[in-house]
Amino acid sequence: MTSAYGKIAAGLEDAIAFAGGDEARARVAVIDARAVRAATNLTQDDFARRFRFPLGTVRDWEQRRRQPDAGSATLLKMIAADPAGVERIIAKIG
Repeated sequence: MTSAYGKIAAGLEDAIAFAGGDEARARVAVIDARAVRAATNLTQDDFARRFRFPLGTVRDWEQRRRQPDAGSATLLKMIAADPAGVERIIAKIG
């Protein structure tokens, strides 16, 4: 029987192990923001404006000072799959 407490405890143990250097227990999804942007043939400034990211955030991702949060990573994956489609959706939502 797996309780909620057991799942939380297991996650905490994994986090502690990862912080201690055990990368085998990590569940970190990383996306290469630079590669996504490069595939669009846009400058950092144009990419940031077109997809409504702060320019400093795009720079931080590309220089690996920060990783995209879950929502941003999802949007980056969508841009990688269909940049024109994402632009159309952004235009619709204003």
